[in-house]
Amino acid sequence: MKTQKHTSETGKAVLVLEDGSIFAGHSFGAPKKVSGEIVFSTSMVGYPESLTDPSYKGQILT
Repeated sequence: MKTQKHTSETGKAVLVLEDGSIFAGHSFGAPKKVSGEIVFSTSMVGYPESLTDPSYKGQILT
């Protein structure tokens, strides 16, 4: 029987935008489907702290 590997095992992920655009990439963190607003930070330092900052709740930080 052939089984499909979970994304956390393969490290593969896709980003599907509202307009239908699809981008392939690599996953990390919790192996689950998520949706949210994509945002970015221009800060030169503190990225790890940003990942746990409550102000980013419901957003996907790039």
